[in-house]
Amino acid sequence: MKIYNPKHWFSILFQFHKYDTLRKLFPLIILISLYAFGIAYLELRFTDNDISDHLKNLYMLHNLLGLVLSLLLVFRTNTAYDRWWEGRKLWGSLVNNSRNLALKLNSLLPTEDVETRKFFRRIIPLYAAILRDHLIAEATMFSLDEYEHPELKQIDASKHHPNQVADMLFNKVQALHKQSLLSGEQLLYINAELMSFTDICGACERIKNTPIPFSYSSFIKKFIFIYIMTLPLGFTHSLHYLVIPVTAIVFYVLASLELIAEEIEDPFGRDSNDLPMDKISANIKKHVAEII
Repeated sequence: MKIYNPKHWFSILFQFHKYDTLRKLFPLIILISLYAFGIAYLELRFTDNDISDHLKNLYMLHNLLGLVLSLLLVFRTNTAYDRWWEGRKLWGSLVNNSRNLALKLNSLLPTEDVETRKFFRRIIPLYAAILRDHLIAEATMFSLDEYEHPELKQIDASKHHPNQVADMLFNKVQALHKQSLLSGEQLLYINAELMSFTDICGACERIKNTPIPFSYSSFIKKFIFIYIMTLPLGFTHSLHYLVIPVTAIVFYVLASLELIAEEIEDPFGRDSNDLPMDKISANIKKHVAEII
């Protein structure tokens, strides 16, 4: 995720990074410009007055459709941003609950119980790392981790990974209770944080596994395509060859909004505007190590 200062207008205006929509759309912008040039050339050179009069009336249709299209794109981007922001709130809750669980265990566990403390120091951050890879759908790799993770040998690759890590936490807490190291009241004291891990995982999976309905996304793309393809037909006689840059700019604006919505509607990935789950997981690991 790119961090920037929204008050620096000029640096934002003239800064282009590799994920900028202009870079992605540049080939299509060239094609649209060539198409608009072809339509303008044919209309200005070969159409008679009767046909020109009919084509001029298309601008009224574009004015009406432009309003409808703008409302659809506003709803589209708002819906996508809501999904992105909900994902950020869920990972913020994961950070807070990991810290709270570490703080509570630090106060409850005996100072001399080094092995149990090491277990929770590894497993609490491990849940965030496993959840991150689970949402990105990539293989979990801890070969370069500074800690050894013998618990990973217990994880079955064919089963739900975060649930298995959560199960380790519950089993360890239950074992401490049987050893009389934690009382029943203390189990209730940390139960909310333990349960929150699975709740957060389920909410993230809901965002990941439930994309924007295909028919809605498909309709907007078709709507933009038809609007852009017919734009030179209605405005050539009033704008002449200026219709070429106008069509290119309108296409850039509309297509960019759709591209941005596509990128942020799934916040769990490797795109530039996706959530920084690697950094958040690293912060959880750092903070838990400081506490326990």
